[in-house]
Amino acid sequence: MSRHHYEFRTKQKSLFIKLLITMAALLITAYILPGMYIDGLFAGFVAALILGLANIIVKPIFIILTLPLTIMTLGLFLIVINGLMLWMSAAIVPGFFITGFWNAIFAAILLSIVTWFLNGLLD
Repeated sequence: MSRHHYEFRTKQKSLFIKLLITMAALLITAYILPGMYIDGLFAGFVAALILGLANIIVKPIFIILTLPLTIMTLGLFLIVINGLMLWMSAAIVPGFFITGFWNAIFAAILLSIVTWFLNGLLD
Protein backbone atom coordinates (compact mmCIF):
# COMPACT_ATOMS: atom_id res chain seq x y z
CA MET A 1 0.00 0.00 0.00
CA SER A 2 1.45 3.34 -1.01
CA ARG A 3 1.96 6.20 1.38
CA HIS A 4 -0.57 8.42 -0.44
CA HIS A 5 -3.23 5.71 -0.26
CA TYR A 6 -2.64 5.37 3.49
CA GLU A 7 -2.86 9.15 4.01
CA PHE A 8 -6.10 9.28 2.01
CA ARG A 9 -7.60 6.48 4.11
CA THR A 10 -6.55 8.22 7.32
CA LYS A 11 -8.11 11.51 6.22
CA GLN A 12 -11.23 9.70 5.08
CA LYS A 13 -11.64 8.05 8.50
CA SER A 14 -10.98 11.36 10.22
CA LEU A 15 -13.70 13.11 8.19
CA PHE A 16 -16.18 10.32 8.95
CA ILE A 17 -15.40 10.48 12.67
CA LYS A 18 -15.86 14.28 12.62
CA LEU A 19 -19.20 13.78 10.88
CA LEU A 20 -20.29 11.28 13.55
CA ILE A 21 -19.18 13.64 16.33
CA THR A 22 -21.19 16.46 14.76
CA MET A 23 -24.20 14.17 14.43
CA ALA A 24 -23.96 13.14 18.09
CA ALA A 25 -23.53 16.77 19.14
CA LEU A 26 -26.60 17.77 17.11
CA LEU A 27 -28.67 15.01 18.72
CA ILE A 28 -27.49 15.95 22.23
CA THR A 29 -28.18 19.64 21.55
CA ALA A 30 -31.66 18.82 20.24
CA TYR A 31 -32.30 16.77 23.38
CA ILE A 32 -31.26 19.65 25.66
CA LEU A 33 -32.71 22.63 23.78
CA PRO A 34 -36.53 22.75 23.54
CA GLY A 35 -36.55 24.87 20.36
CA MET A 36 -34.57 22.34 18.32
CA TYR A 37 -35.86 18.99 17.09
CA ILE A 38 -34.26 16.15 15.09
CA ASP A 39 -36.45 13.29 13.93
CA GLY A 40 -34.16 10.26 14.16
CA LEU A 41 -30.59 9.24 13.42
CA PHE A 42 -30.85 9.56 9.65
CA ALA A 43 -32.08 13.15 9.91
CA GLY A 44 -29.22 13.81 12.35
CA PHE A 45 -26.69 12.34 9.93
CA VAL A 46 -28.01 14.36 6.99
CA ALA A 47 -28.15 17.48 9.16
CA ALA A 48 -24.50 16.99 10.16
CA LEU A 49 -23.55 16.50 6.51
CA ILE A 50 -25.44 19.61 5.33
CA LEU A 51 -24.08 21.66 8.24
CA GLY A 52 -20.56 20.59 7.33
CA LEU A 53 -21.09 21.57 3.70
CA ALA A 54 -22.60 24.91 4.74
CA ASN A 55 -19.59 25.57 6.97
CA ILE A 56 -17.22 24.79 4.09
CA ILE A 57 -19.02 26.65 1.29
CA VAL A 58 -21.33 29.36 2.67
CA LYS A 59 -19.75 30.35 5.98
CA PRO A 60 -16.51 31.79 4.50
CA ILE A 61 -18.58 34.03 2.22
CA PHE A 62 -20.61 35.29 5.19
CA ILE A 63 -17.44 35.88 7.20
CA ILE A 64 -15.90 37.97 4.42
CA LEU A 65 -19.10 39.96 3.84
CA THR A 66 -19.54 40.72 7.54
CA LEU A 67 -15.87 41.25 8.39
CA PRO A 68 -16.29 44.90 9.53
CA LEU A 69 -19.14 43.91 11.86
CA THR A 70 -17.16 40.94 13.15
CA ILE A 71 -14.19 43.18 13.90
CA MET A 72 -16.40 45.77 15.64
CA THR A 73 -17.91 43.07 17.88
CA LEU A 74 -14.49 41.51 18.55
CA GLY A 75 -15.54 38.28 16.87
CA LEU A 76 -18.85 37.80 18.67
CA PHE A 77 -20.75 38.16 15.40
CA LEU A 78 -19.30 34.77 14.43
CA ILE A 79 -21.82 33.26 16.86
CA VAL A 80 -24.60 34.82 14.78
CA ILE A 81 -23.05 33.40 11.61
CA ASN A 82 -22.87 29.94 13.23
CA GLY A 83 -26.53 30.27 14.21
CA LEU A 84 -27.43 31.24 10.65
CA MET A 85 -25.58 28.20 9.26
CA LEU A 86 -27.48 25.98 11.68
CA TRP A 87 -30.82 27.63 10.85
CA MET A 88 -30.12 27.31 7.12
CA SER A 89 -29.31 23.62 7.55
CA ALA A 90 -32.56 23.14 9.44
CA ALA A 91 -34.45 24.78 6.57
CA ILE A 92 -32.92 22.32 4.09
CA VAL A 93 -33.02 19.01 5.98
CA PRO A 94 -36.40 17.32 6.46
CA GLY A 95 -36.80 16.14 10.05
CA PHE A 96 -34.52 18.86 11.47
CA PHE A 97 -36.31 21.89 12.93
CA ILE A 98 -35.28 25.04 14.78
CA THR A 99 -38.18 27.21 15.87
CA GLY A 100 -36.61 30.66 15.53
CA PHE A 101 -33.56 32.87 15.18
CA TRP A 102 -32.72 33.05 18.89
CA ASN A 103 -33.09 29.30 19.27
CA ALA A 104 -30.64 28.93 16.38
CA ILE A 105 -28.17 31.23 18.18
CA PHE A 106 -28.51 29.32 21.47
CA ALA A 107 -28.28 26.01 19.59
CA ALA A 108 -25.07 27.17 17.87
CA ILE A 109 -23.51 28.07 21.23
CA LEU A 110 -24.60 24.79 22.84
CA LEU A 111 -23.54 22.80 19.76
CA SER A 112 -20.06 24.33 19.96
CA ILE A 113 -19.76 23.38 23.62
CA VAL A 114 -21.01 19.81 23.09
CA THR A 115 -18.75 19.31 20.05
CA TRP A 116 -15.76 20.61 22.02
CA PHE A 117 -16.59 18.21 24.87
CA LEU A 118 -17.02 15.19 22.56
CA ASN A 119 -13.77 15.98 20.73
CA GLY A 120 -12.03 16.20 24.11
CA LEU A 121 -13.33 12.75 25.06
CA LEU A 122 -12.00 11.18 21.86
CA ASP A 123 -8.56 12.81 21.91
